[in-house]
Amino acid sequence: TLHRISALKNRRGDVVGLTCRVGRAVFGTVEILRDVIEKGESILLLGRPGVGKTTLLREAARVLAEDAGRRVVVVDTSNEIAGDGDIPHPGIGRARRMQVPVPDRQHQVMIEAVENHMPEVIVIDEIGTEAEAAAAHTIAERGVQLIATAHGNSLENLLHNPTLSDLVGGIQAVTLSDEEARRRGTQKTVLERKAPPTFDVVVEIRAKDELVVHHDIRDVVDRILRGGPVGGERRRRTEEGYQVEDTRLPVGSPASGREGRVPTESRRGLRLFPYAVSRDKLEKAIRSLKVPVRIVEDLAEADVVLTVKAQERRQPRRLREARLQGVRLEVIKRNSVPQIADFLREELGIKDALEEERMALMEVREAIAEVGEGGRPVTLSPRQAEIRKLQHEEVGRAGLESESRGRPPFRRLVVFPR
Repeated sequence: TLHRISALKNRRGDVVGLTCRVGRAVFGTVEILRDVIEKGESILLLGRPGVGKTTLLREAARVLAEDAGRRVVVVDTSNEIAGDGDIPHPGIGRARRMQVPVPDRQHQVMIEAVENHMPEVIVIDEIGTEAEAAAAHTIAERGVQLIATAHGNSLENLLHNPTLSDLVGGIQAVTLSDEEARRRGTQKTVLERKAPPTFDVVVEIRAKDELVVHHDIRDVVDRILRGGPVGGERRRRTEEGYQVEDTRLPVGSPASGREGRVPTESRRGLRLFPYAVSRDKLEKAIRSLKVPVRIVEDLAEADVVLTVKAQERRQPRRLREARLQGVRLEVIKRNSVPQIADFLREELGIKDALEEERMALMEVREAIAEVGEGGRPVTLSPRQAEIRKLQHEEVGRAGLESESRGRPPFRRLVVFPR
């Protein structure tokens, strides 16, 4: 079984109480994350105790070992994943289990698993020390997929944990030149990521039926350290399967500064405070582009203040307040619909229509090939209705089925096998 009884002892070492932990292998819980797990990227699961990290970890081991046919080794420190006996619990399927004699030796068993047992995947519950973090980095460098849990409720918690921050690249203080500090609009001493992260993906388990997936951790951590928006992929389990709300930002975008700004597409949308910019013209530009932008009346609620060149030169009190409050100021030359629309396209990362169409068709063709090989549905990136229509037609020509899911502006195509 997966049950476990632990002793509560007094100062003399006498047993004065017992804790009986009832563990269950819940089959099917991994479906909400299956597409991410089967890609072969290293995944770190975060969440409060009891939210289901170990249950998800156990299911991941089983699915990869049985359905994906990979060589999976489970490093089971406290026997929570596969039980106390010499024979592992059937919940891990065909995965092999290595027990850890004492918790202090977990990092040694992790390295031993790689050196002696030729795993393609290593599953670890609770990375909690610097030695274990270093062992995880060594394993990742050898090309083995890691799926692990760690202490911390969110990615930002983990990033500021000095013991475990190296799992996502770590933090170091860097002194910039005067010119670079002016260009970035920051102080001379800033925080930056000091190394490549050990894990490719971080999953925050918010509740048993809700999680947030952060893809490309290198890019996400850089955004956090520069104070930019993070985004993510929110997944909720439903009776029909699960829903995906994608608020990811384009990879490689810096988090602040005029050059190559981060598109602020998030679940709440871009909050814009117009100063000396026509509200009617701004609303017209928003409607024409169909973008998630909200006009706010309170400067404190704004992500960005939009003004015109003449006002920036004058530096009125309102704009000085915005700078003092740390609200980003953006400037357009003229108070016109085309100028406002150009700003919104750049801010939200909206590509040229032909480029957008080309990328969408490339994505759907890759999905068609993936569905043909794996026989599982593939969810695409959010697109506007005209682009989704072209994707539907491409799927139809391939003899497959597709449907649109989600609400605008996050509505996207799902491609199904025959």
